[in-house]
Amino acid sequence: MPGPLLIDLSHTSHTRARTGVQRTARALWRELGGLALPVCHDPYERAWRPLENGEIRNLAAEAPSAGRSARWPLDARLRGLMRRWRRRPDPVAAASAAAPPWGFLEPELFSPAVAGAFASAAPAVRGPRAAVFYDAVVLKHPELSPRQTVARFPGYLRELLAFDGIAAISADSREALVSYWRWLGAVNPPPVVAIPLGVDPAPRPPAPSPARAEAPIVLCVGTLEGRKNHLALLEACDRLWEHGTRFKLVVIGAAHAQTGRPALEKIRTLQASGRPLDYKGPAAEEILNAAYAACAFTVYPSIAEGFGLPVAESLSRGKPCVCSRQGALGEIADGGGCIGLDEATPAALAAALGRLLDSPSELAALSETALTRRFRTWSEYTRALTDWMATLPASHAKVR
Repeated sequence: MPGPLLIDLSHTSHTRARTGVQRTARALWRELGGLALPVCHDPYERAWRPLENGEIRNLAAEAPSAGRSARWPLDARLRGLMRRWRRRPDPVAAASAAAPPWGFLEPELFSPAVAGAFASAAPAVRGPRAAVFYDAVVLKHPELSPRQTVARFPGYLRELLAFDGIAAISADSREALVSYWRWLGAVNPPPVVAIPLGVDPAPRPPAPSPARAEAPIVLCVGTLEGRKNHLALLEACDRLWEHGTRFKLVVIGAAHAQTGRPALEKIRTLQASGRPLDYKGPAAEEILNAAYAACAFTVYPSIAEGFGLPVAESLSRGKPCVCSRQGALGEIADGGGCIGLDEATPAALAAALGRLLDSPSELAALSETALTRRFRTWSEYTRALTDWMATLPASHAKVR
């Protein structure tokens, strides 16, 4: 490889959100290390440039935030405007003059402004340009998705045609993208491969201890938004509590300002009524790891996913998971350690949760199975992704 790999972190370097996209982008940046040149498209300079020290610190920050939006401090805006006024030479070309970048990687759900700037980055890159594709849930369930995302998504899918290759995060996501392009009538679309995501190495759980007096903990990790189906989970738990089932529900994840509000209001209502429910909001890795260690098992009520990181992370820690067996979630659940549901309705969720809470032997058997599961690490994911990229031919004539 003659030079570094350019990786676009325009959004991730300006937010501390911990959605699946941000976790993937940060993991790639971390694992690539000195092999990559992290860049962003500066909307004030109107140019691509290497990340500044403050943006690098933001990538490395442990504390998550509830908001997903990118934030540009005033001083960063002023610096960008000043550089634009001075018309400095191409900063990416200058930073990689000794060894031109061998490729360009887009791990984010990029904005129209960033998409419009891809052509300006092409001259600095001698090799292929690839993008990570997460899911098409917005197309399948627009009623559960933010209005702005629904409006943006068809344009985003068309803009992906400009890349030399697309790495979908599951077979289900790959099929969704290929099917959409087929329906669109796209001519000579780029190749799409399925490269499942990695997970952080997790410590094995301690040996089972004698039964404790306190109620078992059921953990749910995931952003509170419409498609994550928290309302069904909360209704299921309330039914179990009403019938005297002893357990505590712990929920971790930021609430989406638009589609997560109903679930957040339901949580507050249940807490006010005295239900054993702990909502921790967005949590740092230390808190998340402690929650996984303390729980008996996890539940992921999401209706549809591109991959399902919380399910893989749960199983990698030896914790069984109740989740859907459809789509990408089914790709994970079918390997064992899960109770897979045909539909994540309140009734189905209540039955599955109650079953595990009432059957220590089944829970133990599922835990043993979960411990046998093998998930690729982020390092292995990064290697698989870059190895595949290296096989792609560059075709910048496709930029449009």
